[in-house]
Amino acid sequence: MTQKNKFTPYIWLISIVIPVVVAILFTVRIPNVASLSFLPPIYATVNGITAVILLLALYAIKGKNIKLHENLMKTAIALSLVFLLMYVAYHMTSDSTPYGGEGFIRYVYFFILISHIILSIGIIPMVLFTYVRAFTKQFEDHKKIARYTFPIWLYVAVTGVIVYFMISPYYI
Repeated sequence: MTQKNKFTPYIWLISIVIPVVVAILFTVRIPNVASLSFLPPIYATVNGITAVILLLALYAIKGKNIKLHENLMKTAIALSLVFLLMYVAYHMTSDSTPYGGEGFIRYVYFFILISHIILSIGIIPMVLFTYVRAFTKQFEDHKKIARYTFPIWLYVAVTGVIVYFMISPYYI
């Protein structure tokens, strides 16, 4: 079994467990806790910072600054985890906010939201496989998958911010 293949079962396990656990936690409400209503702008900011870091990482690797690229990508992964923890904490303590927009913009919002959610699930294994390829020094394979991982991850980060701005007028 090659080094990259030994990680494959773990990547798929993590890629399945995270969305399933998040979906389960969405059904859990923790009563009588302090309001976490301050979190949405913070985790939207984390998404925005992640997008900027992804762009800086692209710039770093194009400039052959491998160490900076590596550090930026690790930071982007860490920020994505921080986002996920805040997002789940907020939704475990707060009811979902319905979107109040009407007309064509409502369709735009739901298109962005649904594509964001679907791609945020799909990006998990892509990021992990891309990272493992770099970690195991299989740089050609890393570059091949990164060509797809990068724009999808960037889309997820940017649309997270857009979704926040579109729904923020409707927060209670």
